Amino acid sequence: MSIWNADRPVSELVGRWAQPPSKFIKIDGMDVHVRDEGAHDAKPPVILLHGTGNSLHTWDGVAQRLKNDYRVISLDRPGFGLTGPNPSGDYSMEYYVGFMQRFLDAMEIERCVLVGSSAGGRVAWRFAVAEPSRVERLVLIGAAGYPRTTPQALGFRLAMSPIGSFILHVLPKSSMANSVRRTYGDPSKVTDEVIDRSYEVFLREGVRDALGPALRQARSSDDYPLIKNILTPTLIIWGTKDSVVPLTNAERFNADIPGSQRVVLPGVGHLPQEEAPAETAAALEAFLSNL
Repeated sequence: MSIWNADRPVSELVGRWAQPPSKFIKIDGMDVHVRDEGAHDAKPPVILLHGTGNSLHTWDGVAQRLKNDYRVISLDRPGFGLTGPNPSGDYSMEYYVGFMQRFLDAMEIERCVLVGSSAGGRVAWRFAVAEPSRVERLVLIGAAGYPRTTPQALGFRLAMSPIGSFILHVLPKSSMANSVRRTYGDPSKVTDEVIDRSYEVFLREGVRDALGPALRQARSSDDYPLIKNILTPTLIIWGTKDSVVPLTNAERFNADIPGSQRVVLPGVGHLPQEEAPAETAAALEAFLSNL
């Protein structure tokens, strides 16, 4: 029996993982996977950015709760999900800031509420620094930004090795399941569907080859002094059992961003939007109630 897990063309994955309202829009030579749903009214839309190795599906529970009152847009960032690799191979923060400018232009959005999880949080706050006039509110969930003080996940360390792509192509589904469970405060909440989705979307053609370069280009954290330049009203959401980005970083964001608010979710891990979508959505709704 072969241990090699071959890439899957996106055409084999859209039937299960890109059901309506999913669509694809062309940006920078990529077909970017987007979900645009909810109330199209005068309020700024809520845009949701996932972290490294994840996909827009991480927001399903939150989007379901917000879409009655807000236009909610999630997307697979370049390098991940069904969007897949960037043809240019550029995954720098500077690239992602420019990509978000072009994404908003393509969606004909002038101003938005920008919500970012983990590395998506770093993209969100970098964009808020670069383009403050386009961000009405900023929400950071277990966000990256400060120099790392905890060991990086083994899978990510392997991905950055010289044979990272080969290793990821022989990685069994059980390893992905264990990796997902480690991001939850309560691993018993990880469903079979979450594991299936995480594994199958990760097999999308080109995604595993892109992971190492994306991690290497994002490794530098010397941009964190820019956090003090954030003037956008900001909400910080963190789980007390986040083993990826420690809770002390929530305190640092709170101290460095003037007037920011902080919500801490007891017993929750690195992905509150997945593990505790009701509590996460409630915090968002309270923060956005006076838009």
